[in-house]
Amino acid sequence: MSKKYIKKENLSISEDLFNFINIEAITGTDIDKDKFWKGLSKVVHELNPKNIELLRTRKKLQMDIDRWHLENFEKEFNIEEYKSYLEKIEYLKKEGPDFKIKTENIDKEISNIAGPQLVVPITNARYALNAANARWMSLYDSLYGTDVISSEESISERYDPERGLRVIEYTKNFLDENFKLKNSSWKKIVQISIKNHNLELFTDKGFTQLQDDEKYIGYRLDKEKISAVILKNNNLHIEIIINPNAFSAKGDPAGISDIIIESAISTICDHEDSVAAVDAEDKILGYRNWLGLMKKDLIAEFEKDGKKLRRKLNPNRNYISKMGKKENLHGRALLLNRNVGHLMTNSAVLLEDGSEIPEGILDAFITSLCAMHDLKIKNNSRTGSIYIVKPKQHGPDETSFTNLLFSKVEEVLGLKKYTIKCGIMDEERRTTVNLKECIRTLEHRVFFINTGFLDRTGDEMHTSMEAGPMIKKGDMKTSSWINAYENNNVNVGLKCGFSGTAQIGKGMWAMPDRMADMLNQKISHLEAGANCAWVPSPTAAALHALHYHKINIFDNHAKLKNRKSSKLDDLLTIPVVKKPNWSIEEINKEISNSAQTILGYVVRWIDQGIGCSKVPDINNVGLMEDRATLRISSQQITNWLYHGICSRKQVLEIMKKMAKVVDLQNKNDKHYQNMSPNYDRSIAFKTACELIFQGKDQPSGYTEPLLHLNRLIKKN
Repeated sequence: MSKKYIKKENLSISEDLFNFINIEAITGTDIDKDKFWKGLSKVVHELNPKNIELLRTRKKLQMDIDRWHLENFEKEFNIEEYKSYLEKIEYLKKEGPDFKIKTENIDKEISNIAGPQLVVPITNARYALNAANARWMSLYDSLYGTDVISSEESISERYDPERGLRVIEYTKNFLDENFKLKNSSWKKIVQISIKNHNLELFTDKGFTQLQDDEKYIGYRLDKEKISAVILKNNNLHIEIIINPNAFSAKGDPAGISDIIIESAISTICDHEDSVAAVDAEDKILGYRNWLGLMKKDLIAEFEKDGKKLRRKLNPNRNYISKMGKKENLHGRALLLNRNVGHLMTNSAVLLEDGSEIPEGILDAFITSLCAMHDLKIKNNSRTGSIYIVKPKQHGPDETSFTNLLFSKVEEVLGLKKYTIKCGIMDEERRTTVNLKECIRTLEHRVFFINTGFLDRTGDEMHTSMEAGPMIKKGDMKTSSWINAYENNNVNVGLKCGFSGTAQIGKGMWAMPDRMADMLNQKISHLEAGANCAWVPSPTAAALHALHYHKINIFDNHAKLKNRKSSKLDDLLTIPVVKKPNWSIEEINKEISNSAQTILGYVVRWIDQGIGCSKVPDINNVGLMEDRATLRISSQQITNWLYHGICSRKQVLEIMKKMAKVVDLQNKNDKHYQNMSPNYDRSIAFKTACELIFQGKDQPSGYTEPLLHLNRLIKKN
């Protein structure tokens, strides 16, 4: 990659980024290159001071809160005095009158279809294509290859006929539960046929049909023979694939060879927490993949098991409706783009004074420019919208700034006002307690709110660092504030008119190998009111989709609308232990657990530029780790260090011990570089320690500044 800069307007632009935008991104749009650079320069120099001021406000509020806790540390915590103080310093904003969001031109994947949502690092083209194509997944494969179907023997490459029969039994139970037949069961069906476009089902004893004929949508033919039946439940489609000659149909009297299930309804293509993008080279990689998705020409070629494979976007799925018309179902997940927040800057573009461009401003311009290709072909958004998820915003002033930024981008790109929609991630404490007012600032743009336990806990710890030692990570899930937080997000969303218009989301299932547990537990997200929830893989999306057949989320919304609002007092309850009585063993175990996840994640981030991956925990359970998990783990140890629960020497000894464990866990990775025994020479080990020992001084407890700095050192 070139290190040269091109001077344009009042900007110095990385030569490679300049060429990418001029040659690849702008070509095919109606944008004039000179006007684009002039517009970007004008806007960034206008908004940069505002961006800096918002970050100064964050710092000032943190100092004010620190001061209050220090002055009141010896007193019993008084919630009324605390609230009054937060109002005085304008951390807590005055709540305005009730309102409904006014977002228009929302795709049905957001407004009407409840289902799983994937998050994928945009820097990996193969993963991005897999996630986009995960709209339709084989239920047979998803069941057979996971622990949902229990087995005495481990899953091997050799087909297990008994396991196959259990998959068929599972799918028949699924059909019986969600697509009931009149006086019969799918287990008894021996023939499926179409007559005058109508579905006909037969058992040994004769004809039967669906109890609810509205659930039958249509069919597909192959050489004049029926090859698929399309059904719909709770706005989700399934395809019953009929191929008596297929290997998988041998145990099925009706010749059913698979059930294809509508799975990942939407996918977040992530430029933030799941990527390691620190310079122009990294940013271009992400932008180029996003451009390829928007132009529909992204291709990934790779080798697997000695075979050369090629991945591209799937086409739509054609069928014949029960009215005899040719129709199609959208073949891909609706793609959303997660930009970075307001904190970080990037050397890809330098401003007039030589400072780096705010990365969030750069993301907004470039990802929107790339998405303009889709506005022409409507391959992704059929309503002509651009969906940007905006993370790590602190309160209404920052969400208002995002609204201003998106308006400026629309002006420069010649887009209709409110073309760019905004997803608000409710993962910072100042946003949680002011959520209604945050939504109000984006009432014409908001399409999504969600909760993120890990980031939100990290911010909880950092904001209240001076209040005392925090409870253990595992205990956070049952604390007063977390329950109020999860309920408040849904309550506020419903009150602001999200149901049937925008998404209310819940967080990630972090254990991709434990699908049986996910099926047992993740339905709670729907019960809590989420019409989308994050999953770590296409397989997980297929299995989590089963929950949305069980629960009609919009019916659930109608019930939850009458629920009492969460109490602000609960949201502001600080999860501290004034007089902890933990044993040395308990403390070391907790620190070891956090240290191991920190090291396992950071070593891949720094040494290999991997921003999200399955990292074995202290018990060798694979967990999907990103910067949110790093934030909570590092802030916890920082807090305990600060309050004397542990010592610096104790933590360093545990870090060295766990580094050896992580080295061993990665012994089969040919690209891996050991941290032990030469700890002083390992930039990754040094970074992991800095995240803890400098954690109190990091802005909002964020990990990006130290990660970016040390990754750049490693790269150079």
